[in-house]
Amino acid sequence: MSGEALTVRDLRVTFDGFPAVDGVDLDVHPGDLRFLIGPNGAGKTTLVDAVTGLVKATGSVRFGGTELLSRPVHRISRLGIGRTFQTATVFEGMTVLQNLDIAAGADRGPLTLLRRRRGVPQQVTRALETTGLTALRDRPAGTLAHGQKQWLEIGMLLVQDVRLLLLDEPVAGMSHEEREATGELLQRVAEERTVVVIEHDMDFMRSFARSVSVLHAGRVLSEGTVAEVQADARVQEVYLGRASEPAAAPGPEPAPRPVNPAVPVAEEA
Repeated sequence: MSGEALTVRDLRVTFDGFPAVDGVDLDVHPGDLRFLIGPNGAGKTTLVDAVTGLVKATGSVRFGGTELLSRPVHRISRLGIGRTFQTATVFEGMTVLQNLDIAAGADRGPLTLLRRRRGVPQQVTRALETTGLTALRDRPAGTLAHGQKQWLEIGMLLVQDVRLLLLDEPVAGMSHEEREATGELLQRVAEERTVVVIEHDMDFMRSFARSVSVLHAGRVLSEGTVAEVQADARVQEVYLGRASEPAAAPGPEPAPRPVNPAVPVAEEA
């Protein structure tokens, strides 16, 4: 399997004395498509916020052998780590191609970003093909369907050669067809990268997860394959409901509104 491993040890995040993440250990292996599930307040989004530098944390988070904690957000991004949020953040007045071209400009100066390129960069062409947006390359992003905007945002991470993708409820609000297409997209992405998905859609999780971690009260409650997690009595009790009851997924966990994560952030001198 391709990609690099994410290793989390004794990760803790506290808000006003409340432990939002309370000693989490997590191993996401190279090329994994890991789903993080759990009820509201379980600490899923806060865990991802800690990995990406949005909240202060203690413990250890290593990706590809590099420690991430205490690094600023833009330095973590430059290590090949990218994320999406529950609401897609794309430049709606620009075309799909322009969005991808801007995202691919992390190594270009301000003046070159303003110039029209001759031809389409190879990484942009690959991202269009991977996300299934080739036929829509000249369409303004604001006219895309909800699911297509999510795919564009994933494409904006791919053109930056992100090696660890952290996706927050990528199929929220999607139709059945869009969910299926998104799952297939994530499988393609995970062939070369490591992918972590925060999700509440249990049908989507069952169909596409390679491995699952269940969080509860800021801790890892259970881990394993979909079948192993579903068979865990503790999971049935606190999240999925007892075996005799239908599974119920809670509402979305709040997430901070960021600056567009797919746009390069200038490093201070």
